[in-house]
Amino acid sequence: MSIDFDSLRKILVTQGRLRAAINYGNPVLAQRGPGGEPRGVSVALANELADRMGVELETVPFEAAGKVVDSAADGIWDVGFLAIDPKRAEEVSFTSPYVLIEGTYLVRTDSPFNEVGQLDAPGVRIAVGKGAAYDLYLSRALKHAELVRGPTSASAIELFLEDGLDAAAGVRQPLEAAAIARPGLRVLPGHFTAIRQSMVVPVQKSAALTMLQAYVEAMKASGFVAQALRESGQDENLAAPAEPQ
Repeated sequence: MSIDFDSLRKILVTQGRLRAAINYGNPVLAQRGPGGEPRGVSVALANELADRMGVELETVPFEAAGKVVDSAADGIWDVGFLAIDPKRAEEVSFTSPYVLIEGTYLVRTDSPFNEVGQLDAPGVRIAVGKGAAYDLYLSRALKHAELVRGPTSASAIELFLEDGLDAAAGVRQPLEAAAIARPGLRVLPGHFTAIRQSMVVPVQKSAALTMLQAYVEAMKASGFVAQALRESGQDENLAAPAEPQ
C-alpha cells in the first residue's frame, strides 16, 4: 500500500509538530542518550515518520506504559508505542507489532523456582510495574500467585529486592542487565508471554491507522527497525517479521 503522507499529516499532526509519546520505562525501545536526548527504535520510527510528513518531531516523555494509555484522551500526543493488549484497545488503536519482546522473571540465585510456570503457586508474590504489558497479561493469566505493583517497571525490581518478594516480572533484557549488575540474581529461561510492541494512535485519531499500519510494515520490510535496534545497542533479532500486504 502506498502511503499518502499529506493525508496522514492532516489527521495526526497538531500545530505543525508530530507529538510522539515515548515510554522510557522499556529500555529496549527508548533510552536517554549521554546528554539526555531521546534515542532508541521507537524514537527512530517517530523521527522518520515526522520527516516523511515534513514536520518537526516533539517527544512527550513518560516513565511507564500505563501512563501513556491513561493520557490517550488528553490530546497531548499524536502517536505512541505500546504493547498490544485488549484492555488498552478502549483508549488506543494498534498497528501490527514492530518488535517482539519476551516477558519473564527475575529471581534470587537460591530461589527454588527454575521454570516460569512454577511461579503461579499459592503464597508466591511477584513484583510488576503497574499498567505494564506484563502486568495486564499476568493479571489475567495467574490463578494463584499475587502481583505486587510498583509505579514503574524499573521500580518493580527494587520492590522485589526490598520487600523480599519471590520474583520480579518484566522484559528479559532489563532483567538480565539487573542480574549482571547485582550478584545473587538470575533470570529464568523461557517466557510467560511474547510481548508485541506496536505503534498506536489515540482512538480519536483512528482514521490514521491504516496508513500508519502500512508505514510500520514498510519500516520492518526495509530493515529500518532492525537497524534502529542495532544502533541503540539492542538485539536486531527483536524486530518483528514483516507481514504480507
